[in-house]
Amino acid sequence: MKVVTIIILLFFCKAAYFRKTRNGSLRNKANNGRANSLRKASSTIKRYAPGIPCDVYTYLHEKYIDCQERKLTFVSRDWPEDLRHMLLARNRIRKLKNNMFSKYKTLKSLDLQQNDISKIESEAFFGLNKLTTLLLQHNQIKILSEEVFIYTPLLRYLRLYDNPWHCTCEMETLITMLQVPTNRNLGNYAKCVYPTELKDQKLKQIKAEQLCSEDERLDPKNIVVAKPGAVKPEFDSSLCHIYVFPIQTLDCKQKELKKVPGNIPPDIVKLDLSNNKIKQLQAKEFEDVNELKTLNLSSNGIVYIDPAAFSGLINLEELDLSNNTLQNFEYGVLEDLYFLKILWLTENPWRCDYNIHYLFYWLKHHYNVRYSGLECKMPEEYKGWYVEKYVQSYYEECPKDKLPIYPETFEQDKEDEEWERHKEQSVQTVKKHGVIVTVIG
Repeated sequence: MKVVTIIILLFFCKAAYFRKTRNGSLRNKANNGRANSLRKASSTIKRYAPGIPCDVYTYLHEKYIDCQERKLTFVSRDWPEDLRHMLLARNRIRKLKNNMFSKYKTLKSLDLQQNDISKIESEAFFGLNKLTTLLLQHNQIKILSEEVFIYTPLLRYLRLYDNPWHCTCEMETLITMLQVPTNRNLGNYAKCVYPTELKDQKLKQIKAEQLCSEDERLDPKNIVVAKPGAVKPEFDSSLCHIYVFPIQTLDCKQKELKKVPGNIPPDIVKLDLSNNKIKQLQAKEFEDVNELKTLNLSSNGIVYIDPAAFSGLINLEELDLSNNTLQNFEYGVLEDLYFLKILWLTENPWRCDYNIHYLFYWLKHHYNVRYSGLECKMPEEYKGWYVEKYVQSYYEECPKDKLPIYPETFEQDKEDEEWERHKEQSVQTVKKHGVIVTVIG
């Protein structure tokens, strides 16, 4: 009986050993299979590997490039020159060098948040005279001067928060710029990290005397030498004719002029620059001609008008822009023309898209201004339409879908407010537990 029992026990032990060996081999095969499949997947999916091409696309007739999360350390010179929006967030750019963006002259927004930027050279933004939005938050910038932004005259939205700002004498020009009332959307929520007595104070609220002592102000290295502005050429009376009767008139038509003459006599009431070759109107071209009431710029082939081109023309009553190459007006072009009565717009290739809305609504709200020639010439589907009809159809379709995805105006800085609120809540939570630490949101 004992012999039989021993034999049965040996049989069960052998069977158990066999099952264990078999199951182990199966598990090894399964694990090896999973490992192989993971290795295979990782070899084909490299989402953040350097060299991934950026996405270039067009939305509402404006070209975008999306290069976010590409581990970039520089800006490629091979990107299209006609970009309007450049998205470079979450890369590894450490330094913005002079002329880094100079070829992108049509750029309107530049997103550089969440990089490792610690140095911005004085001419890094050279050529960006159409830039309106610049995002530099979540970087490592300590010192910056106003000089950096001299090449971005249209800048309206500047994000600087979550940078370790050293509020010293070198920052005085930037802080002064941020505190100008008209710059209400520049540098909101940015705070000092150093020195200790200024820590957590907002750049927009610091007084200049807190930054520099009298000795520091007199130190040569802290004296900022202003760059000389562009000097307009002296007015050449041989090019144009001046008439006194019946009104002060300067006749410059058909003189092969390529730009507006400098130093126009300030008492001129009527200025005729028609039939020349003036392709662009730069900022403040007529700022010294305050008495001007009639301005004729027809038949020049004008392509672009700076938003501040008519600055100072508060007495202008008649403006002739007919027979040029204008497709739309940028926001602000007409804002200084308080007493305008007549606006000639005929024979221009007006493009009926979202950018034409400013001109239409300005005319709608200034109903005393008589105008002519506001007719769509492109795209083909709207050719021959009056702009008023186009704008009405625009909102009859899908207005929410047609708004720009990268807005150039904000009712409130909601994103910035959320960031500020999040940081304050984090600090309060830490204080409740009686622990003093530095919280980074």
